[in-house]
Amino acid sequence: MSDTLKAQITEAMKDAMRAKEKERLGAIRLILAELKRIEVDERIEVDDARVLAILDKMVKQRRDSISQYVDAGRQELADKEQAEIDVIQAFLPEALGEAELTTMIDAAIQESGAESMRDMGKVMGLLKPQIQGRADVGAVSGMVKSKLG
Repeated sequence: MSDTLKAQITEAMKDAMRAKEKERLGAIRLILAELKRIEVDERIEVDDARVLAILDKMVKQRRDSISQYVDAGRQELADKEQAEIDVIQAFLPEALGEAELTTMIDAAIQESGAESMRDMGKVMGLLKPQIQGRADVGAVSGMVKSKLG
């Protein structure tokens, strides 16, 4: 079996089943169900880049849910979402640090010849594939704005 991200997630599911890790297994099954849904809906085979984008989106959705649950005083539900985030993040590459991000943003601004906010799209176009699953795109967008602004 190829060592794709999807294959690694499938292996992790089998390991979780063997180890009887119910919560971890549930979270992994959610990931695989989402991958399968997209493959069926779009009639495609997801590649690693697409899997990262999907995992990134799943983390973001759960973060949004956590803030809503915390505001509603439902800590047990927030904890469940956080546990799912922890499982999902295990399949994402290591997060980029502030210094790495700044270097990447500077390089993208240089490469695109960006001079003002009008060039924001060019810069983000170069950065997005590099930061997918490794940094919050919204936060990076804010950093780019402050550099171009």
